[in-house]
Amino acid sequence: MIYRNAGIEDIGAIRELQQRYHIATISQQDKTDGFVTTLFTEEQFKELIEKENGITLACDGGKLAAYAMAASWDYWAEWPLFQYMINELPNTEYKGTVLSTKNSYQYGPICIDREYRGSEVLLKVFDFSRRQMSQRYPILITFINHVNPRSYYAHTQKLGLDVIKRFEFNNNTYYELGYDTSKALVLGGAVT
Repeated sequence: MIYRNAGIEDIGAIRELQQRYHIATISQQDKTDGFVTTLFTEEQFKELIEKENGITLACDGGKLAAYAMAASWDYWAEWPLFQYMINELPNTEYKGTVLSTKNSYQYGPICIDREYRGSEVLLKVFDFSRRQMSQRYPILITFINHVNPRSYYAHTQKLGLDVIKRFEFNNNTYYELGYDTSKALVLGGAVT
């Protein structure tokens, strides 16, 4: 498995994986195993790659096994949910630090092909992304819809993210989670 940053040439494969596991298009049998809720256009993928270097890929030969996204709050500001989260940053603390657009970034979504779920792909794609973003931000922030228990379990139990709070937006309930980006992740007994 190769872990790397995405290039423009990867957009087609990313879009295909997004389509397969997006809440609006996912099959009912796959929905219980997790899904993504933010839908990206080709232009948004391109901007995320070119301006933020914000897509990490896990590639198994020629196949895209997973992607994880991460970017500054400036990138996310066009979506209403992220606008809400940005406005709430000054009212949110993580490990004694009041959050801001300068000391935190938004991680996710992450999408893993069903064939690779339950493997080390989650840990490694997350850690590759975390290490890169840790050079710019000390705190990772993300959110998970309450109706996505598999994602909640993966992020809290496998990755060690902390629940900061719960919030309501657009008739949905979300967990907001945080992570100290200087905290090394333990992969297979080895610290990264």
